[in-house]
Amino acid sequence: MAIDLSGMSLKELKAHLKHVETAIATYNEKAMREARLELEELAKKHGFSLSELASVKKPRAKRAPSTVTYKNPKNPDQSWTGRGRKPQWVVDALAKGKSLKDLQAK
Repeated sequence: MAIDLSGMSLKELKAHLKHVETAIATYNEKAMREARLELEELAKKHGFSLSELASVKKPRAKRAPSTVTYKNPKNPDQSWTGRGRKPQWVVDALAKGKSLKDLQAK
């Protein structure tokens, strides 16, 4: 069912385009309706509604605790993992010319 577009005017081409866009939208709506019905039936078979299943949240993966990467040489109780904002003691040490390598935990 090929249509010869070469001999059509701009007006005719735009009319065909409108028909094609409408057909695509109608097709998508129908496909979505059918998919929704199938999913609702499947959910019902398992004793749920589709809205119940759609609202189920995935459990968040737990992160392993961060290990201490840097320690304050003046106060070993102060440490930093290297994640997030730098603590003030790190900022002060860097301002005095030390490097992060100097602050690494041993």
